[in-house]
Amino acid sequence: MTRIPSPSPARPDAAQRRAPYAEAVRRSAAADRLRLNVPGHAADPGRFPGLADLVGEEVLRLDVPPLLEGVDLGPDSPMEQALRLAAGAWGARRTWFLTNGASQGNRIAALVAQSLGRTLVVQRSVHSSVVDGLVLSGLRAAFVQPSLDAGLGIAHGVSAPDLAAALAAHPDAAAAYVVTPSYFGAVADVPALARVAHAAGVPLIVDEAWGSHFGFHPALPAAAVAQGADLVVSSTHKLGGALTQAAMLHLGEGPFADRLEPLVERVFHLTQSTSASALLLASLDEARRALATGAERISGSLRAAREMRAAVRAGGRFAVASDGFGRFADVVAVDPLRVAVDVRAGGISGHEARRRLMRDHGVLVEVATDAAVVAVVGGGPAPDPARFAAALHALPEREAAGLAGAGLRLPAPGPVRLTAREAFLAPSVLVPAAQAVGRVSADTLAAYPPGIPNVLPGEEVTAEVVAFLQGVAAAPTGHVRGAADPAVARVRVVDDGRWGR
Repeated sequence: MTRIPSPSPARPDAAQRRAPYAEAVRRSAAADRLRLNVPGHAADPGRFPGLADLVGEEVLRLDVPPLLEGVDLGPDSPMEQALRLAAGAWGARRTWFLTNGASQGNRIAALVAQSLGRTLVVQRSVHSSVVDGLVLSGLRAAFVQPSLDAGLGIAHGVSAPDLAAALAAHPDAAAAYVVTPSYFGAVADVPALARVAHAAGVPLIVDEAWGSHFGFHPALPAAAVAQGADLVVSSTHKLGGALTQAAMLHLGEGPFADRLEPLVERVFHLTQSTSASALLLASLDEARRALATGAERISGSLRAAREMRAAVRAGGRFAVASDGFGRFADVVAVDPLRVAVDVRAGGISGHEARRRLMRDHGVLVEVATDAAVVAVVGGGPAPDPARFAAALHALPEREAAGLAGAGLRLPAPGPVRLTAREAFLAPSVLVPAAQAVGRVSADTLAAYPPGIPNVLPGEEVTAEVVAFLQGVAAAPTGHVRGAADPAVARVRVVDDGRWGR
């Protein structure tokens, strides 16, 4: 893999050691006030003992409503200060705090792109929330296929030449939309992708949901927004340490910043709750402080992940999946906080390994495919490598042949006949799968592994796709996300009787 050196964002330590919004929430919670406003629990644990027992009395006090003077209202409010600090930490022109996850950020980005053109040139292995954004925006989509590890049944990223070819074929492109890092930690060449997008006259949008920790330690890849990306979706709760559902959206200092900023601001207010949780917002402020000032803690996380991989290799039974990523031209680095274990040679499927690790050993891993499990280490924690290794090597050995991920070959998608929005909102019917062939899908169907959408709303259902999905569904650990029934015996299609074919 070619490692591309990129500058980390500037982080003035003195300023980054503050968490102004989180501190303001604490002050408000500690004040002696008669709370006659929402939320309805009124921070009264005596009247809500079950809730207080669940989350703690202090959480009830910290659960303050929005629109408070000295918290998120007033000139240069603590909220405004927190947003500026976040932008500075990641090297962005501007940052927005999101309380509906990176999914909200992806929907915002798709809605913003609608103002820039008619076609979104998008990596095929995007998150389902990007498809939601296509439904909301009405944009057409032109897909760029990621590289695929057929043995492991996982997708990586897209290369700059492939993105350039897709953009050249679609002069009405609104933006280029890519995912990096991948679920398994593969990092794409963001500077090259940005150059290609800008040469085509469009912004580069990056779903960096799994890379919110990037740029905060010399051993980590640089953040996408610091490498030329124009709009970056960051799922800060994943490896950044914020509470679940807390995320950020970063605007880069690029050629499209002036045009994008007012669009993002308008769409942000369209999608963000008017009752955004102070707990989630404060956790973003604290996560930023921890990342920006936590190089020593992150060093401990990196050490733990490194020792976990070393233990996997030393055991001789399993393999580290990322050791083989170098053969893919689109992969320029690997997130060192991801521990992806190829379990095939160990005689057990990834799905069974994940279940047994949790049930028998109390070890939780993030995801499993037929062929692998992925453990993630956040930017700060230091889990016990020995416990992980012992649990992994204590797994029973079974026959691992015939896994659905082995020798994976994806079918070509059918032709696009409607936009995702048209197909999703059109009257639809469930029909036997054989009768769905030749008709327009109303749903998104994705076989796991590798999780790449095989059918999107608006695409024609083909016999090849139906056979592939039914084969995956019939495998012992196969799963088709979005299917109307687990066996893919029926498929939801646009009702031809009420919508023109």
